Amino acid sequence: MNTKATQTSESSETTETTDTAAITPFRIDIPQEQLDDLRRRLDHARLPAPLPGDDWTTGLPTGWLRELVDYWRTEYDWRSAEAELNSYPQFTTEIDGQNIYFLHVRSPEPDALPLLLTHGWPGSVVEFLDIIGPLTDPRAHGGAPADAFHLVIPALPGFGFSGPVTESGWTREKIGGAWAELMRRLGYDRYGVQGGDIGAAVSPEVARHAPDRVVGVHVNGATEIPPVSSLSDEQIADLTAAEQDRVRRIQAFMREEFGYIAIQSTRPQALGYALVDSPVGQLAWIMDKFREWTFPRSVDPDKIIDRDRLLTNAMLYWLTGTAASAAYVGYAQSPANWGAPRPNSGVPTGVIVFAHDVGIRRYSEAANTITHWVEVDRGGHFAALEEPELLTGDVRTFFRGLR
Repeated sequence: MNTKATQTSESSETTETTDTAAITPFRIDIPQEQLDDLRRRLDHARLPAPLPGDDWTTGLPTGWLRELVDYWRTEYDWRSAEAELNSYPQFTTEIDGQNIYFLHVRSPEPDALPLLLTHGWPGSVVEFLDIIGPLTDPRAHGGAPADAFHLVIPALPGFGFSGPVTESGWTREKIGGAWAELMRRLGYDRYGVQGGDIGAAVSPEVARHAPDRVVGVHVNGATEIPPVSSLSDEQIADLTAAEQDRVRRIQAFMREEFGYIAIQSTRPQALGYALVDSPVGQLAWIMDKFREWTFPRSVDPDKIIDRDRLLTNAMLYWLTGTAASAAYVGYAQSPANWGAPRPNSGVPTGVIVFAHDVGIRRYSEAANTITHWVEVDRGGHFAALEEPELLTGDVRTFFRGLR
């Protein structure tokens, strides 16, 4: 798609420079004709007839999606979202032949610790908008100035303004190396990393690439997926009741929800034609996962996360036409790949397991030096969107002793 943004190589006052590669200021500026085209497509959207029951068991209920599409068409304001994103410093750089877009928000506190945040699929940098202020300027948000962070928030290769992807092989190991290079280019020789979903897989890899620079790894969810397919009855019996519940939920996921991974990891381009051409199709594909992975699952996702946030996240996929490349990259990080043995970087690692998540400590400890493990009875997969205060507090607590 003809998505445009302002990119300029400017003076040293506004351009971050490095010894090896340019880091170029970036500003989102979507042409009005692209928004007009979206409006026409929404005006003439053709939704399928409801299936029997019209409930979430077969996918998004037609009535629910129709209402969200009507809101998108008549009330949602992209220009407001665009202005919010543009209120933060944004940049691009090229790493390993791939354009990488990122936010770089420095704290007003001079001794702030740099922290790199990595999103997942079907998320984006939008996931972190509600925690930028509290993390960078805790003094203004009821926190202690000593807990401040400088934030670097890149879009994964192939996602949004980091797309489309140009080369294959963007595994979590390769992305981890690219993020280590990004932080080096920014001049940070001591920093932390944090992430969820794909970000929870990538963040420990940054530490494996730069163990002398990463002071701590914090993830929400799990660094490793428990190997449920190989667990014996005796091993399952040895787990706690909460851990056994997580094993059951992983098994249910593999039976009932694995289809989207199978499609995206084998035929992302076939799916991409539909999603890049239909905004309703793109929205439905994303929202199906937001419903399944928010907590509690019985509550519609737009009652848990603000509708405008949900739509802005979907807009980054739609406006950049990156549904296929995000799928292509996202599922280079397949469940089988997650289970492969990893070297332990030795870097202190903290995990917060929200109610929806399936992390089990004993399966994370082999490849990670777990020094902080917290389990909570609320919150889902999209922690920064669902429980921003709880996530912010845990990030502050974990890194407090590592500064």
